[in-house]
Amino acid sequence: MAPWSVLSRLGTAFCALLFLGLQVFAQGAPVAAPLPSWNDGPAKRAILDFVRETTDPASPKFVPPEERIATFDQDGTLWVEQPMYTQVIFCLEKVPAVVAKRPDLKEVEPFRTVLSGSRAAIAKLSTADLEKIVAATLSGMSVEAFRAEAEAWIATAKHPKFGRLYTDLTYLPMQEVLSHLRANGYKTFIVTGGGQDFVRAYALRVYGIPPEQVVGTAGGTKFGYGKDGRPVLTKEPRLLLNDNFAGKPEGIHLMIGRRPNAAFGNSTGDRQMQEYTRAGTGARLAMLVLHDDATREFAYGPAQGLPDSKVGTFPQPLFDEAKAKGWTVISMKADWKRIFAFEP
Repeated sequence: MAPWSVLSRLGTAFCALLFLGLQVFAQGAPVAAPLPSWNDGPAKRAILDFVRETTDPASPKFVPPEERIATFDQDGTLWVEQPMYTQVIFCLEKVPAVVAKRPDLKEVEPFRTVLSGSRAAIAKLSTADLEKIVAATLSGMSVEAFRAEAEAWIATAKHPKFGRLYTDLTYLPMQEVLSHLRANGYKTFIVTGGGQDFVRAYALRVYGIPPEQVVGTAGGTKFGYGKDGRPVLTKEPRLLLNDNFAGKPEGIHLMIGRRPNAAFGNSTGDRQMQEYTRAGTGARLAMLVLHDDATREFAYGPAQGLPDSKVGTFPQPLFDEAKAKGWTVISMKADWKRIFAFEP
């Protein structure tokens, strides 16, 4: 066969492949269905319907892009909160270092109980006791020093049950909701009862949410100058915003300035955020996660006969209110195919 003939055939084949490739490029790769870790059901449909209706310009429920706001509680909604809130564990583990700097606290409660190492005694500490620990461990340093401490701790701290980093214990279905909302023009905010500075230290890396979109319980800071003469903000033991219960809608107004179109929570601390969200005009989505899967995570309520819990309490009256007002209750057991990304 003449060389020119071979080249001609190769050229024809190349052109055919190139044409096929351009067709595939033009058509795009197959798009994966959203929320793959969710089972088909009312909860998944509520999310997909809400996003479709509020982002379709032809829909009567259309929401302009600049108004699309979705808020998420963190503990128990985006990641594990049992057997104790992650930040509380962070504070408890900081107590020895605080006492080393302030020996006068060694024999003072609740620091003495924490230093004893007795889990049973520590579990009995009151809210007032925990507030004293939080005030002592989250203040007295610059905001940069605190952020460095929080980043270093969260990079290595592991959950006692799962033996994995806390940052590995985010809920895959909720990560998918965050991604789906952002892909459709929504700004996603964390609105948490946890410390604002603590969550801001890892929110971008873990959730894709920048620090300016984290609203949390906030303490005061004081402006001053360091030994080198450089300006510095020092964390102080005074409360500016208790971002829990009624504090959540107050914090949303203060920090965001827009009523959410969608709100996600899991406990009594999120009730007012759901009510505030649903009270707005137009399409609104309010969802609560019910922890009813003791095998894959934890089961607690006490709604629907689940075990009671001081952490992330979801009582029956909240469940009944959700059903009466059209909020969607997400069953972790029934609605989620996978809870964590590391599950097979």
